Amino acid sequence: MTEKIGVVGAGIVGLAVARELAATRGAEVTVLEKEGRVGAHQTGHNSGVVHAGIYYPPGSLKARLCREGVALLKEYCARHALPYEEVGKLVVAATRAERPRLAALAERARANGVPGITELDALGLREVEPHAVGVAAIHSPHTAIADFPAVARRLALDVAELGGSVRLRHPVRGIRETSRGVEVVAGTGRFVFDRLVVCAGLGTDAVAAMAGRPGSVRIVPFRGEYYALRGAARDLVRGLIYPVPDPRYPFLGVHLTRHVGGEVLVGPNAVLAGAYEGYTWRNFRNFPQILAWPGTLRMARRHWRTGVKEVYGSLVKSAFAEAARRYVPELTADDLRRAAGGVRAQAVARDGSLVDDFAVDVHGNVVLVRNAPSPAATSSLAIAQHIAGIVPAPSR
Repeated sequence: MTEKIGVVGAGIVGLAVARELAATRGAEVTVLEKEGRVGAHQTGHNSGVVHAGIYYPPGSLKARLCREGVALLKEYCARHALPYEEVGKLVVAATRAERPRLAALAERARANGVPGITELDALGLREVEPHAVGVAAIHSPHTAIADFPAVARRLALDVAELGGSVRLRHPVRGIRETSRGVEVVAGTGRFVFDRLVVCAGLGTDAVAAMAGRPGSVRIVPFRGEYYALRGAARDLVRGLIYPVPDPRYPFLGVHLTRHVGGEVLVGPNAVLAGAYEGYTWRNFRNFPQILAWPGTLRMARRHWRTGVKEVYGSLVKSAFAEAARRYVPELTADDLRRAAGGVRAQAVARDGSLVDDFAVDVHGNVVLVRNAPSPAATSSLAIAQHIAGIVPAPSR
């Protein structure tokens, strides 16, 4: 009898998981998605960077699955003629005080097996990015850009070709484990699966609660806002220019990234959002629920100074421009126009700490992806293999 597996969420991770389970286990897979298209949230609201694995602690899931995922994604894009360009990345130390952290980052990148890492001085970085400035940099020549929404659409086609289905406009309304399996009410229908994998991103907490597995962490949404460079200002950036990240946070700071369509984005910042899909300041739909989690206020008390700075940068365009000018001084505020932003699903523990690594829980026949922020899109095909390996096997 064919195994039936449900997947909640048609972002790039959920679709990759569905494809992997259908291909390797021969399962009949059904993806349930509340929106009217695939990749509607985090997959479709990012800068499109394929991370090489520079930032992540050696031995972590992020480090391993990012490196595996890059190779799988590059091959997948080539096979399906999807955009994939190795434009290269500079991580720039703007001051001498940042040089020790930059050197440590280079060592971490090498420990993770990132190919081609080189350390550059002020003159060397300008050979890579002629309009950039800094006292030093590390160069990752194989860091790439891709079209993640296009990858998600191709994965959805793969699922269908493997005999599965992607049910759009099917929000999950209830989950119950019974002797028959996992019963899911979604849209106007009822489904019975042998196994259920939840890849719900911003909706993780709601779906986990329906499954009776609220867990020890909660999703706290952070809005990331972007500007795009106008006209000739786009020529000031060849590839990707990043600051040295603050090790206290899983966010990488305001950076400049060339997109596969030729656009150059500046951002994102990281502002606590008032809703799980809080793409604008006006949306505070879930704010009471977000604040009700003890970890949210503990995190805010610990990092309020950084939070105030991020809010200021969000509200004042010149502050955002100044962050970019630190690395490309020729830019002005007039070169920036507001672009579409995104919301990151960041897991926060009860003590206020931000969960850094990918996190997946297994509860009986339900698998919950608790934390899959960046580089989840880069790592999606490797994450799918990892999850396929831990989804409970059919009973004999």
